[in-house]
Amino acid sequence: MIVIGLDVSKNRLDAAVKRPGTHKWYDRKVAHSKAGVHELVERLCDKLDATPDQLRVVMEATGPYHEKAAHWLYDLGCTPCIANPKRVRDFAKAMGLFNKTDRADARALCLFGAQTRLPAWTPPPPEVATLRALINRLSVLENELGRETNRREKAQAGRMAAPVLESIDRCIASLNEEIRRIKDQIDDHFDQHPDLKRDKALLASIPGIGQTSARHLLCLLADRDFTSARQAAAFAGLAVVHFESGSSVRGKPHLSKQGSSKLRAALYMAAVASLRHNRALKMFYERLRQRGKPALSALGAVMRKLVHIAFGVFKHKTPYDPAIASQIA
Repeated sequence: MIVIGLDVSKNRLDAAVKRPGTHKWYDRKVAHSKAGVHELVERLCDKLDATPDQLRVVMEATGPYHEKAAHWLYDLGCTPCIANPKRVRDFAKAMGLFNKTDRADARALCLFGAQTRLPAWTPPPPEVATLRALINRLSVLENELGRETNRREKAQAGRMAAPVLESIDRCIASLNEEIRRIKDQIDDHFDQHPDLKRDKALLASIPGIGQTSARHLLCLLADRDFTSARQAAAFAGLAVVHFESGSSVRGKPHLSKQGSSKLRAALYMAAVASLRHNRALKMFYERLRQRGKPALSALGAVMRKLVHIAFGVFKHKTPYDPAIASQIA
């Protein structure tokens, strides 16, 4: 495999690769478009005497921008790989690469990809991608509704002009209407895809997991082919990071907080609910507290266990079993 570094921006793609057997770089800029990706792959194959399936293209996660390029590369037979931007930047600094330009970033991605084992990216099933987009849109609307509601409360507390209050009320009414419409679309989407509806019901069988948490967990587990529950929890940002060195440095362990903050927020609420409705997780939480763990640290461990249980339920397609959950907890 030949590793290609690809820096992705809104309008342009910058590629960099070391010529095999030399220390010379080959850099190429193309438009961020389907035609541009086709041109880039043709040029790379010609220059490197390779076929598309030999190209391992490493790019940073940049939201919707990298996803389009990854889809086009995948369709052409290349192997896209998505890297964490912070890890790439830390790697570049460690290698003494302090320049921050598109070409420098592409070269750093190439070197990073050559020295790390990044998993190959594969496109999620279309129905999962649509569900994720709908859920993300619902979260955005609900957050905006919260902001408008707060503005309404502040306006009522002060001397706000009547036209402003009317404007806020219209926005709130419009947001509520759109939220209802998106929720109906999500329900219709589940009705149109029985497998997704079944998986959501299985996840919702876990005490403490409501409909919102089940939807977020379903997007996590169906979007990627995780090989273990630990891998899924780490991807959700629930891996514990330790900060210790020698005999003098003893920092408090904390969650990595990588991945989706919306998922972690849903899991936090699910963990709180689990202390009331899930006996196995409540006992697990109490054991941690008795050992001296702070409340928030113990709650983070409950969030992690919820992902482990959800992974088992999703993988084996079986409802929640208290006996198995007790063994996991």
